[in-house]
Amino acid sequence: MNLIKVAIADDHKIFRRGVILSMRPYTEIEFIMEAENGEDLLAKIPDFMPDVILCDLKMPIKDGIDTTKQITKDFPKIRVIILTMYEDERFVGHLMDCGAAGYLLKSTDPEEIKKAINEVMRTGFYLNPFVNKVLIKKNYSKQKYLPSLTKEIVITDREKEVLTLVCMEFTATEIAQKMDISSRTVEAIKDRLMERFGVKNSVGLVFYAMKNSLIS
Repeated sequence: MNLIKVAIADDHKIFRRGVILSMRPYTEIEFIMEAENGEDLLAKIPDFMPDVILCDLKMPIKDGIDTTKQITKDFPKIRVIILTMYEDERFVGHLMDCGAAGYLLKSTDPEEIKKAINEVMRTGFYLNPFVNKVLIKKNYSKQKYLPSLTKEIVITDREKEVLTLVCMEFTATEIAQKMDISSRTVEAIKDRLMERFGVKNSVGLVFYAMKNSLIS
């Protein structure tokens, strides 16, 4: 099993050490670097090249927002997961727009941090219920992403209805009941959409739908 190399950037050393210690049971994850601000992080990245970075928002010298933008530009293969105390919906959409692969609160338990790290390595992003609901509520992607002139995405009314309900976190059984169709039909529609969009699960469908303004 390949180790996932992780870095953490936070201006509080005690918090950094606490996160690292809490993640020790997960042997597939190895913390290889610590940084106390964004500037420190960016200076160290070329020497360590982590796979994933856990990054605070409010840091001296260079904050998490500017740091995320810079990492996305200079090191596009590195995934940034925001780990912050700010439970502010405005930050979520903005950070995802800046290139963050996930947004976690500092109250998040180690198991979910592990899950997020593994998920961003597997799919490129991690949308927990908090982020998912914020993006849907704010209709974030529709506001921020420009329509594509090179590739038109066409879905049927039934596909759009299924996709909308998936984004609202309804199960296949619940969607079937609402649409008066079978669960098997719902799963077939989801499978067809996942294949067409090039994603592997329902989270991927949500992210793709948001990014491409497929639901309203």
